[in-house]
Amino acid sequence: MVSCPRRIAVVPRYVRSVLVRSVLVRSVLVLLLLTACSGGGGRGADGAAGVGDPYFPKSGNGGYDVTHYDLTLAYDPKGRPALTGSAVITARAAQDLDSFHLDLKGLSVEEVTVEGTRAGWSRKGQELSVRPARALDKGETFRVTVAYSGTPQPVTDPDGSQEGWLRTADGALALGEPVGSMAWFPGSHHPSDKASYDIAVTVPKDLTAVSNGEPTGERTVGGRRTSTWHTAEPMASYLATLAIGRYTVTRSTTKDGLPVYVAVDPTQTSASRKVLSRLPEVMDWAQYNFGPYPFSSVGAIVDRPGDSGYALETQNRPVFPGPPDTATLVHEIAHQWFGDSVTPRTWRDMWLNESFATYAEWLWEEDEGGATAEETFTDLYEHGEDDYPDLWDFPPGEPPTAADISSDPVYQRGAMVVHRIRRTVGDDAFYDIVQGWTAAHRHGTADTDDFTAYVERQAPDENLDEIDEIWDDWLYGEGRPELPRER
Repeated sequence: MVSCPRRIAVVPRYVRSVLVRSVLVRSVLVLLLLTACSGGGGRGADGAAGVGDPYFPKSGNGGYDVTHYDLTLAYDPKGRPALTGSAVITARAAQDLDSFHLDLKGLSVEEVTVEGTRAGWSRKGQELSVRPARALDKGETFRVTVAYSGTPQPVTDPDGSQEGWLRTADGALALGEPVGSMAWFPGSHHPSDKASYDIAVTVPKDLTAVSNGEPTGERTVGGRRTSTWHTAEPMASYLATLAIGRYTVTRSTTKDGLPVYVAVDPTQTSASRKVLSRLPEVMDWAQYNFGPYPFSSVGAIVDRPGDSGYALETQNRPVFPGPPDTATLVHEIAHQWFGDSVTPRTWRDMWLNESFATYAEWLWEEDEGGATAEETFTDLYEHGEDDYPDLWDFPPGEPPTAADISSDPVYQRGAMVVHRIRRTVGDDAFYDIVQGWTAAHRHGTADTDDFTAYVERQAPDENLDEIDEIWDDWLYGEGRPELPRER
């Protein structure tokens, strides 16, 4: 018997009534049924294998939006395979779908089901193509489950840095910016597709597993420890993290009752204590400047120097490669607003993350009695090439290649754009713009056009010509802009 729900109405009724007894026609009917069930006669379409990002066109997937990831993982650094996983992905079809794609690099796939029914699948590069047993209707919510295993590997970025799954001295560290999350779980790995998460991780009992959001339980059975984590607020997959190792864990709350969860490698505890003790102070300062904190917990993960080589603003709980200094702590906490809550719609919009996080460092120093933001701007304008030789190589709004999205013009010249806005509109209007921006796009995505349009709507009318000059000269202009004469 051939079954294909909701897809078969391909044989005219008069043909069935007159010729149904014919062996030949019966054979034709079966062929038509099989063709329709395989997608050849379906009225759906294949979801795109990428969202067409200007720098990472294969990242993400078209045809659906993910709403939730439920990951069940087991990791043993000495195991073969080291990682086994089950990913249950809840999504909503944005079109009629005969098939769709997931991003997954490496790792072996054992089985794929859609709505509990085994689905066809194939692999090509980072693309896992899934063909459900029946077509998915536009607007339909569905669940796809992928069972997989293997030894996850690092991903080398276009700029030469490594992300993905990084082996550490006593475990592993998963970092995803920009595309590394596909190294440890299947999904739609592009910042435009955010979702909530539940993650359960089982590791040898002498290790601890730390992830995003809030810990929701822990149990030890035999020689294995399982920890569960829940992230309720939408999160881009590049901000998901999993740190496995030996950690000293500290739990507390801020004066406002916000849970604080800090995990520090024991070899880094003493050196980290002083700076991490300022976390509640940094949080108060950031909320005063940027608006209400967008998440339900905060914290930090401090690993050994060299495990990653860079800090990253993983949601709720930034990761630091060794004890952070205060400026780096401020930078990554500011990212919780700029990048984590208000997430770039494409990787071309990276400057929206890094300019504000860098400018937060300038503001902190100003408020701490150090150099003012104006003094930092002037020094950077006059002598910036001494420390940042590529400072004027390209405008922050248009990095030329994927290798440039984390380069100095995006960070430093991007912060100069923010300062020019502040200098033009004045402090009152500036902080109204900043806090309005984080509120308007809270838990969403935004691109550069959204930002420039927002600033133009909120800026005083008498400043609009100067705002246009900022976009032309500082955000998109080539080379070192001329400073405007004082008016």
